Amino acid sequence: MNKKVFVCDSCGAEFAKWAGKCSSCGVWNSIKEINISDVSVSSKKAKPVNTTKLSKVSIDDFDRIKSGVSEFDLVMGGGITKGSIVLLGGEPGIGKSTLILQIADKLSGDRITRSHPVLYVSGEESFAQIKARADRLKIENELELLSETDSDVIIATAKKVKPIVLVIDSIQTMIDTSVASSSGSISQVKTVGLKFQKFAKEIGIPVILIGHVTKTGAVAGPKTLEHLVDTVAYLEGERFHTFRILRCSKNRFGSVNEVGIFEMGSSGLKQVKNASEEFLTQRKEKLEGSAITVILEGTRPFLTEVQALASKSYLGFPQRKASGFDYNRMQLLLAVLFARAQIKISNFDIYLNVVGGFKVKDPACDLAACVAIASAVKKKPIIKDLAILGEIGLGGDIRSIINLSKRIKEVKNLGFKKVIVPKSPGIALTTKDKSFKIIEARDLKEAIKLSLIK
Repeated sequence: MNKKVFVCDSCGAEFAKWAGKCSSCGVWNSIKEINISDVSVSSKKAKPVNTTKLSKVSIDDFDRIKSGVSEFDLVMGGGITKGSIVLLGGEPGIGKSTLILQIADKLSGDRITRSHPVLYVSGEESFAQIKARADRLKIENELELLSETDSDVIIATAKKVKPIVLVIDSIQTMIDTSVASSSGSISQVKTVGLKFQKFAKEIGIPVILIGHVTKTGAVAGPKTLEHLVDTVAYLEGERFHTFRILRCSKNRFGSVNEVGIFEMGSSGLKQVKNASEEFLTQRKEKLEGSAITVILEGTRPFLTEVQALASKSYLGFPQRKASGFDYNRMQLLLAVLFARAQIKISNFDIYLNVVGGFKVKDPACDLAACVAIASAVKKKPIIKDLAILGEIGLGGDIRSIINLSKRIKEVKNLGFKKVIVPKSPGIALTTKDKSFKIIEARDLKEAIKLSLIK
């Protein structure tokens, strides 16, 4: 006996009866009728197999391929694991294809992997378009190109070519001819993703899938796609800023705490080895509302500048704007500034900005933001060569932060002479370097007093 179900080809939603428009995704004429056969229980007896004791399992390092781009290898956990499948997402124009093309060039130029070329499959661009980008990026090594969307043809070609890595740009353009729906639909993306996963595991060739993202920032397609891949990486940043951050939300072969930092230029993405130094090269001295703090991206600390601007408001409701900083968090800090530090902000328009185009979520940035706002309101610059670290509580107290010693070390390495940190009960923070001073502050009011030039 068969059961009839109506399924939307666009979003995968199921319905009891047919309708002209999907109530879930709003697409017209996308609901199709499918038959689901009743599951029959087989009477055939299965033969038992041998089990393996956990204590007998040996843990060896995964066989990895070095991409030649150290920031990418760091995020992947040490390199691209053979037989793995990686999903790389990011907004349009952020640099996904640029990054992968540069990695393909490095892999093709390696003497160990030269006998096995990288197979770059594009379902969006012609050969001429890929060549134009390659010339701009100064790609020197030979790549195997394929302009195809049929997944079966791609897999058959990959088995013949035997590449070191198979790149699919993008997964939303690929199709399976046995599935009666358009490319990019839920059913197509799921079916094609499963095929590439099976290919990677059986042949041992790593597959890199480039994926489009939705307006919410998630990879377009079914959530199943993220479950079936081994690694989900995102290239983040503002299109009109130069810096990009590569981070993993899932990694079966490494940590998700590492990040790779790149700078976008005319010749592609350049690795940023010392992000702190890059962010502070254009900083002006003795500028009101400019504070330096140390944030953690994964396990890597780097210095960043938080800027605040306060201008007299002539409206009934002063404006509050934040770029790179959570707006609701900013409103909370403004309330604490007014209530606990007696900073009069009610008649000022307040603007807060994190330099570099990044979105900071680290609570250790709270104190620097508050001091920057206080500096802008009072028109007093912050003391030279000072970094500010700490999380702010609603009582105006400065809370402790994670990896404080690592942050202080980064401040010292960049040539700063002083750092304000939370007061830790029973713990004395000292340094052997007499030229470097660690200042402990109990509350917000004290930190502002210690930070501003009198």
